[in-house]
Amino acid sequence: MGVGFGLNLLLLVAMVATNILSLYHLSSLGNPPSSSSPDPHPVPEHLLHQLHTIRATISHITRIHSAAYSSSETPSSLPPPPPELLLYSRIAPIASACSDHPELLHLYMNYTPFSPCPRDSLSVAEPLLLRGCHPLPRRRCFSPTPPKPLPSSSLPSHPFPSSLPDAAVLWPPTSPCRSFSCLPANLGFDFKSTEPSRFLSARSALDLPLHQLLAIAGAAGAAPIRLGLDIAGGTGTLAAHFKIIANATIVTTTMNLGAPYSEAAALRGVVPLHAPLQQRFPIYDGAMDLVRTGHAVNRWIPIPALEFLVFDADRVLKPGGLLWIDHFFCKTADLGNVYAPLIARLGYKRIKWAVGNKTDSGGIRYGEIYLTALLQKPMAPNIVVTGVGKA
Repeated sequence: MGVGFGLNLLLLVAMVATNILSLYHLSSLGNPPSSSSPDPHPVPEHLLHQLHTIRATISHITRIHSAAYSSSETPSSLPPPPPELLLYSRIAPIASACSDHPELLHLYMNYTPFSPCPRDSLSVAEPLLLRGCHPLPRRRCFSPTPPKPLPSSSLPSHPFPSSLPDAAVLWPPTSPCRSFSCLPANLGFDFKSTEPSRFLSARSALDLPLHQLLAIAGAAGAAPIRLGLDIAGGTGTLAAHFKIIANATIVTTTMNLGAPYSEAAALRGVVPLHAPLQQRFPIYDGAMDLVRTGHAVNRWIPIPALEFLVFDADRVLKPGGLLWIDHFFCKTADLGNVYAPLIARLGYKRIKWAVGNKTDSGGIRYGEIYLTALLQKPMAPNIVVTGVGKA
């Protein structure tokens, strides 16, 4: 890395020196001689010599740099692709982001077909997903299961049980917890007090209780809400409430970052969709009545990725459907300069737009605020065409 930086610096200095000498040369030749003046002043021989020397040095450095770059791109130490990866590549395309991480990809695909899959979800599979490698190409092995799977009769019959069965989860060997009770309650695993009351009451203008949401949907012509998508919905609490209150099916996108969110949602009887935020939602166009974005959708997402996410939410929403941006946080100045214009590009009707201070340590340190918005997709796209003249 140091050698590459040194070559780049030397190349830059050489190019600057060449440009200076070239300008000197051109300035001496820029004015043609008049008929009454003698021949123009010749460029000093020593400057021409330095110019030719620097240009030769640049050519030499460029060849060295190109050779070093090409050799670093195809390291000889990388083993040949696993047979399963080669087979998969013949029947389905592999995302370019997968190929950008060949070590992880080869490790993930180095398994024995028709046998149990390696237990590497947290160490290999989710890191690949977070790097944009989706769909994952492992196909011909049996996913790991707990050593003593529970019968269906012993699974929770209600979305808000007093506890979830620990034996239903295949806890990672490196996990500090081996039970749901060990997990922090603020991660969405307090099913006795915190989760049953979520989305049912308003502590501030930033909250949108479900009874209010359903009333707004009825008044706006967006009822009934039958199908929805909860982006980064944690353990599926919103889906659980909708199942009870409105008999609606809400699909929750999950990632098991530090806790078994997907397993918890499934145990509660709601659908976990194991997908990172940058993935195109595997949902048909115009199928959803409601899309909600959770706390994981915030200012830390790069702007292009956030635009893709928002417009993919538009893709899956039906005309007249509702987009619920729940507790999105950003820096105060960025709301008006960046995120409000991004949201406005959708052309949606504002039903609710509430802003409040983020009062935790991070919010105070970075000067952050929350935004909760409820927006309605128009029945026809509000497309503004610019630069088109009249006939």
